[in-house]
This record gives sequence, C-alpha cells and structure tokens, in this order.
Amino acid sequence: DRSTDQRRVVIEGEEATTSLEVVGDRLYGTTTLGAPRGRVVTALLAAPEAARWATVVAESDAVIDGATVAGASLLVASTRVAVARLHRYRLDASGDGPIELPGIGTLAGLDADPEREVACLAFSSFTQAPSLWRWTPAGLERWATSPAEGIGPDPSDYQVSQVTYPSTDGVEVPMFLVRRVATPAGPDTPVVLTGYGGFAIASGPAWSPVAVAVADAGAIYAVAGIRGGSEHGEDWHQAGMRQHKQQSFDDFAAAADWLVAEGLTSRPRLAIRGGSNGGLLVGAALTQRPDLCRAVHCAVPLLDMVRFPRFLIARLWVPEYGDPDEAEDFAWLHAWSPYHRVADGTCYPAVLLTTAESDSRVDPCHARKFAARLQAATACGDDHPVLLRVETRAGHGQGKPVGKQADEAADVLAFLFDQLGVDTALDDR
Repeated sequence: DRSTDQRRVVIEGEEATTSLEVVGDRLYGTTTLGAPRGRVVTALLAAPEAARWATVVAESDAVIDGATVAGASLLVASTRVAVARLHRYRLDASGDGPIELPGIGTLAGLDADPEREVACLAFSSFTQAPSLWRWTPAGLERWATSPAEGIGPDPSDYQVSQVTYPSTDGVEVPMFLVRRVATPAGPDTPVVLTGYGGFAIASGPAWSPVAVAVADAGAIYAVAGIRGGSEHGEDWHQAGMRQHKQQSFDDFAAAADWLVAEGLTSRPRLAIRGGSNGGLLVGAALTQRPDLCRAVHCAVPLLDMVRFPRFLIARLWVPEYGDPDEAEDFAWLHAWSPYHRVADGTCYPAVLLTTAESDSRVDPCHARKFAARLQAATACGDDHPVLLRVETRAGHGQGKPVGKQADEAADVLAFLFDQLGVDTALDDR
C-alpha cells in the first residue's frame, strides 16, 4: 500500500496457486482458490483480499495457465488436455473469442503492454522449435526477428495426434503420438514411450528434438499424460501423488499395453524413457512389469524411495511422495520403490541409466546403486545389458551446454535404436 508504505496480505494459508499483476487501480490474475483448474480474478487495489475477488473468467474444463492485460483486452492462456489455447476477453469478461494458434502446441512467456492491445508469446510443438509471435486485435503474426525463423524440420512432414486409452481403473488417459506422415503403424513399428506424471507438470506438445529424431528414424514417439500431472487440473495431479502414486505407474503401463493391443507396435519393438520423476516412473515400470518392453532409458532418476529425503534437496519432495519416516507413508513408498522391487533371477529389459556427477537435485547415488543391483539381479544381462552413463561436470539438466545435450542424446538414441532394431542408415528422409 503506497499510501501507508505498508505491505498488505492478499492471500495466505490457502492450498492454492495465485499470480496477480497491478493494472491501474486494480489487480488481475489467476488462482486455483476454489477452482482446481483455475479461474481469472480481479480486485480493487484498495480491497485486494481474496474474499473480495471477483471472477472474470470462471473455471471450465480447460486448465488456466496465465492471463495478462493488453489495453482493453484480457488474454487468457489455457490448456485442454495439455494442448494450448488462447482466448481474448474484454476486461468485464465480455466478448470471449478464441485466438487461432499455429497448431497443436504449447505456449510460453505470454506478456503484454497494459496500455495498448499488443502482446507477445512463444509457441512450439513437438516438431516445431520455439518461435516468437505477436498478437494484436487483428490476430497472431510471427515476428520476422524470431531466432527460430526457417530453422528446424518442416512440421508438415509429421503427424501429431492425441488419443485416449483406458487405464487399469477404466479412466481415460490422454496420449500424444508423433510420427512422420509416411510412417506406417504396425507390430513391427518401433515406439518410444515417455511420460512424467508428477508435481502437477503436464506432458504437453512442446518442441522435442528427440521426438523428431525418433520419428525421422521411422518410429513413433508417444507421450502419455498420466495422473500426477496437470492435464486435467489439480485433481489429476492429486490422483497420482502420495498414496495414489501407484496409479501413475499403472497409467503408464496401460499406455504400453494399449500400444501393443492396438497393433501400433510389439513388445520387442517398444522402449520407454523418462527423467527425474519420470526416471522413477520407468524404474517402477521395469521392476513391476519386466515384460513391458524391450529397452528402458532411465535418466537422473529417484529410485530408492525409502531413503530419498536424506540426499540433497529431496526433503522438499516429501509432500509429493510421502515421508518414509512416517509408518503409513513408508508402507506405500516401500511397496513401489524401484530399488527395493528388484528381484534376483528376473530377465529385465535392456536398461541405460544416465546421471551426472554434479546433479544438485537428484543424487547420482540413485542411478549408481540401482545399476549395480540390476546388473547383479538380471538373468539375461548378455542380451539385455544394464548400462550406466555418468556425465562429468554436469547437473540435473538445466543449463547443460548444447554440446553435452547432443552427445547424451546421441548415446541414448544409439542404445534404444540398437535394442529396437532400428535401421539408422542415412536415406532421403
């Protein structure tokens, strides 16, 4: 409050995510308070408390990601089943109008000039690198100065589709499929399936050089939007965390089963991969269902869930997974902790674990001890090797130099393609 030079509490003590901006004498922004999928609210600066908020855009079946004021317009970014949408309203919530986007993709960095109707944003898709776009009431236009102009593959060469499949409890789960237009789908088609399913992070259609490389090799790249993410809002997140975490693993295994049952691939031609919480995901998948697939890439993973809070910053993740020092939480953590589910004499898939010696988030001890345990336990190590790749002078992934990213991606794809029998000979693709 500039009139008194005192701070005023707008919201506190609530299980909600809120982001507000000052525009003139009002606040505008988004909140999940009373709306797990989000809503847009406004309030007078003179009365900013949550009890006095007025809803401008109500909760719907879409998940609201952000909002910004652009002159007389209010732009609202949302996702429906992880696919980006953009709508324009008047500040009084009238005149709802969808803004056409370049395709199935992801928005980032939505920002605007509150004094005039101009905004900017970044758009990307699985096969389109991030590019800058400018919005005015006339519509979206690509900025000529975009660094991505003319760079990358031609999106028209690829097919991106979204399907749903039934999980173990009958709930429909979304999944993206990325392939080249000319690639057929059948039992001999290689598929690389990935997922995340944690921390309310949606697995959306963002730029993925690995997806493009997989598609260019004549394979299908599949991304499952399992519970634990935010594909359907906070309720979807909570349905895959703590005591419900096993449902995330079940959703992922169901995705693999559906791909095989639908004739899009077969077990010997199927690989799974995931990183961080996604590393936990594929670690659980391979120990619970050794028959699920041929190969696994498990990156910077959490794998010993009985001891995970003891290392680095992992204590911060107790609200997501549970506390092994509490008897009730220990029971479910131990039940699916991948390290503790390794069984001697089992034929496991081929596994490549990747970690980094300077990871400040997930201690590399998880990958190291799991690799040793799996190598000792597997009954088919000659045909299905268990390998550990440790990156020097690197961390969890953020800020990793492009050269190191390329080297790691090359090693990972070489491993997966070798296991799946993918022909990587150069051709006219």
